[in-house]
Amino acid sequence: MKGNRRKFIKNTLLGGIATSALPLTSCGTYDEKGDSKNPHLDFSRLNEILKQPVFKKEFFSKPVIIKSIELLNFNENYLCRIRSEDGVEGISVGHPFQQKYLNSLFINRVQPFFIGKDARDLESLMENFYFSNYKLQGLAIWIPFATLEFAILDLMGKISNKSIGQLIGTIHNPKVSIYTANGDRDISAEETLERIEKEVEESQAKAIKYKVGGRMRRKDNPVGRSEKLTQLIRKKYGSQMVLYADSNGSYTVDEAISIGKVLEDYKLDFYEEPVPFDEYEETRQVSQALQIPIAGGEQEPSLRQFRWLIASDALQIVQPDQFYFGGMIRSMKVARMAEIYGKVCTPHMSAGGLGNLYVMHFVSAIPNAGPYHEFKGLSKDLPIVSSTSSLASENGVFNVPIGPGLGIEIDPDYIKKHQLIKA
Repeated sequence: MKGNRRKFIKNTLLGGIATSALPLTSCGTYDEKGDSKNPHLDFSRLNEILKQPVFKKEFFSKPVIIKSIELLNFNENYLCRIRSEDGVEGISVGHPFQQKYLNSLFINRVQPFFIGKDARDLESLMENFYFSNYKLQGLAIWIPFATLEFAILDLMGKISNKSIGQLIGTIHNPKVSIYTANGDRDISAEETLERIEKEVEESQAKAIKYKVGGRMRRKDNPVGRSEKLTQLIRKKYGSQMVLYADSNGSYTVDEAISIGKVLEDYKLDFYEEPVPFDEYEETRQVSQALQIPIAGGEQEPSLRQFRWLIASDALQIVQPDQFYFGGMIRSMKVARMAEIYGKVCTPHMSAGGLGNLYVMHFVSAIPNAGPYHEFKGLSKDLPIVSSTSSLASENGVFNVPIGPGLGIEIDPDYIKKHQLIKA
């Protein structure tokens, strides 16, 4: 890991992260020529991490049998409601942009697999569910599963009087500093900066992530926008603002290295998805050529691929998405693998709904969390309250709810408006 990467990780660790990191050379090396076609990687430590349980089953002294699982819809806002045989209820909010395309999978694959099972066995049930559905590997199966997992964790939190973070780890980050994420492309650098200024003013965030390139090998529009925007943002905010750039796979290896050097000149703290996410070897090539930490993994569905990306040092920052990757338990396994390599976990946040809240609960429980995390606000269509959090950015900081489960209440009258989705 190169000079300013070490500085980035060191600064993150000094910010409060405890890690059991091993030197990179003890975990995996390439041959002397660095032949990317013949890597010699030792996965033994990572394999041991993957075997370690995440969900804290020991909090529950008796079975929690799942009696019912319902998928509900109101104006394409989806809720998953789960009840135990003892009458305790857990609830989650589905992915607002993807769930509607996957309802059939939820009803026909997820729902019947878990009814009648002991929710204490969530982790082993997840593994068996994957074995039964591995040919559906990807967002198609993991988004519906994550929707259920969030509801189960809410249920189990209410039974044990524990927050979701406490069910999957130890609370390291009760307060999470946020970054504002600007998604603009295809407008001028000047127009983008104006929008970023408004977003920073509203959120009071101390870090910014912005887009470079045109997404998935599309070029800048207008030409030169990425370089100019980088210059304008740094000039506007100076050295005190932390900056991240997200390419969404815009570049070839050579192009990615070229723009990466520009980002290094302006002292950005990470460079996300420089090439398309599933170009694993190409990602490693970019990483080897640059000093800026490379981030990625938001669309990655495979634990084994994350294992390779970590061991080969293709990524310095891992970004499992709580929905796309299938929930918090699988994401925690990725964070743990990253931790023993001294790497950072900055999970990706997809969609609206309660997506931000799930991320914040997850971040609260990981020791190697990055210094800032994406927060776009919670959906205004959801009437929710919390007695322990404003559920908003307060001077750039989000207070994670500490009540049982999700730590929130959804208006019962709003829930009643939802209709049951049937097969």
